[in-house]
Amino acid sequence: MFYRPQDGHSLPHNPFNAIVSPRPIGWISTRSAGGHDNLAPYSFFNAVAYEPPQVMFASSGRKDSLTNVEETGVFCINLVGADAAHVMNLSSAPLAHAEDEFAHSGAAKTECARIACARVADAPATLECKVTQIVPLEGANNHAVFGQVVGIHIRDDCIVDGRFDVVKARMLSRLGYRDYAEVKEVFELVRPE
Repeated sequence: MFYRPQDGHSLPHNPFNAIVSPRPIGWISTRSAGGHDNLAPYSFFNAVAYEPPQVMFASSGRKDSLTNVEETGVFCINLVGADAAHVMNLSSAPLAHAEDEFAHSGAAKTECARIACARVADAPATLECKVTQIVPLEGANNHAVFGQVVGIHIRDDCIVDGRFDVVKARMLSRLGYRDYAEVKEVFELVRPE
């Protein structure tokens, strides 16, 4: 099968998100300039640089997360374990701007250490970020938000033998359609010299 995206496809559902998978879920927490906390999952999220550590997430449409980072210049990425799948999904509800998704979903909330923002208290890991740039993308209201990581929280039980253990953390990833996957097994490859 071959198709040009601008021409559409003959399948019952768009396969693009399923092809580009698995994708880590960035459970983005932000705070508005007026002090309202927001929490929303984004599957267009990833790390983009090691030194200094930098990440990005992309927003399709003008959502509260984008508005809040424009106002405050900070955001927090909470990684999602499979045990929080239901709570994460509840936080994706289309609530009014001033409504708190932490309260709506039941996500445990605590303050960040380096930025003025709330974070998911029991996330396997959390990245506190300062915005470095917001890039408009092709299409209506598509934006990529880049940030430098200024603080990292790791849940103690997710550190095994001095390493962040993604199996212990039960990291959740986004696939296509309504599908998700939990990391249950890993293997190691050594790069050739």
